[in-house]
Amino acid sequence: MISDTLLRAARRRFFAGATAFVVGIVAVPSFVTPTIASDAPPSVADLAERLLGAVVNISTSQTVKGTEGPGAVPMPQLPEGSPFQDFFDDFFKNRGGDKGGGQKVQSLGSGFVIDAEQGIVVTNNHVIADADDIEVNFSDGVTLKATLVGTDTKTDVALLKVDPKGHKLTAVKFGDSTKMRVGDWVMAIGNPFGIGTTVTAGIVSARGRDLHSGPFDDFIQIDAPINHGNSGGPLVDVKGDVVGINTAIYSPNGGSVGVGFAIPSDQAQKVVDKLMKGGDIEYGYLGVQIQPVTQDVASAIGLDHPGGALVAAVTDGSPAAKAGIETGDVITGFAGQEIKDPKDLSRAVADVSPGSKETLSVWRNGKAMQISADVGRNAEDQKTASNDEGGKPSAEQGLRVPSLGLGLTDLTPDIREQLNLADNQRGAVVERVNPDKAASAAGIEPGDVIVAVDRTPVKNARQANQAIAEAGKSGRKSVLLLVDRGDAQIFVAVPFAAG
Repeated sequence: MISDTLLRAARRRFFAGATAFVVGIVAVPSFVTPTIASDAPPSVADLAERLLGAVVNISTSQTVKGTEGPGAVPMPQLPEGSPFQDFFDDFFKNRGGDKGGGQKVQSLGSGFVIDAEQGIVVTNNHVIADADDIEVNFSDGVTLKATLVGTDTKTDVALLKVDPKGHKLTAVKFGDSTKMRVGDWVMAIGNPFGIGTTVTAGIVSARGRDLHSGPFDDFIQIDAPINHGNSGGPLVDVKGDVVGINTAIYSPNGGSVGVGFAIPSDQAQKVVDKLMKGGDIEYGYLGVQIQPVTQDVASAIGLDHPGGALVAAVTDGSPAAKAGIETGDVITGFAGQEIKDPKDLSRAVADVSPGSKETLSVWRNGKAMQISADVGRNAEDQKTASNDEGGKPSAEQGLRVPSLGLGLTDLTPDIREQLNLADNQRGAVVERVNPDKAASAAGIEPGDVIVAVDRTPVKNARQANQAIAEAGKSGRKSVLLLVDRGDAQIFVAVPFAAG
């Protein structure tokens, strides 16, 4: 018999990932006027005048399928006699350039020149993605055809080249985004809505924002208004140096709310330098699934302070697996860099050339150690690790863990089916969580499968119960549970004191 709680958990697993953080460039005429501090520049007119010539409007076109057949662009459903009927008839039916109903669809974005002699222009990858034709429009009215030098989808950076043909270009240079502080003045330049080059000003609102749009997210958050068409334009500091590429806004209601995001220049310039050399963009790869080390996790594993990247899973056959990295290790250093959190590790590994040998500082079983690893190449189709332990579940059901507020049960065929688990999945299923106990506060949910306790694998509810009891007797403040939830494994530290 499967409880209602587990049935609800099964539904959560089925719909996991269906909710996304809404981030995008949207078109709403909203403007934010910053409060001018006494030490703020009285005007940015001179700075804007110097930079406007280097900022370009990028227009692209691509052919899409017509209104009939597979993959067709659908005709909007309009009321009979709608005044928009003729407009959409013309747009959807008469713009086709071939008998198959193909249509030319245009889009707009921004960019900036970084090399006047060679005609090199930087923009966002999503501005020119899938384009058949790319044109670069300069502020003096000159329009030049552009060719694609290269792109990097992971950082959303693209590089274009135009032939100046005697036209004198103006260029800007990259600045140092690592020196930008929250509260620093910045200026965003671009072509919103295609109306022409536009300048807006504001401040740096935050650093290191992760929008879950890519593996190396490290956005600068700004309040300088950016809108549709600003993508790919420069974010500049008070000296006129490019400290970011304007990329997205957060919009919970479809309108601009003064929360914009830019790719920092220190990240973008590395990609641009590689693209200018004509090489493919390759990132280092270890093959670990990682998560933050909280205070409770640190207490559970004997670290004197939270920090580092906790390894929740190791991909079979990956460089990490070959080097001997284990689930439960905490990576505190990589290639001479201190690792304070998982993002530090992701970025540090990404910056290393595939094939290089690097040293990792690791905390394991209460001891610090050094491990050497050959860094691999990050590819799009690499998977995280999965639990491959075989065998059948035990028959004992419903064991309680009162100190944590958990009700555990074994994996039965019915539960496997309801939770969509593999036949060889082992562990103890969380059937109930007392909302007033420590496990609930730590984030344990019904339907979670506990696969290890303090890094020791457990096959069933009895083993999990015994391991948790032993951890409690050891005098530690927390117990570390390795939990299988959906398609991922995560560590959750549950404090005994809160039970």
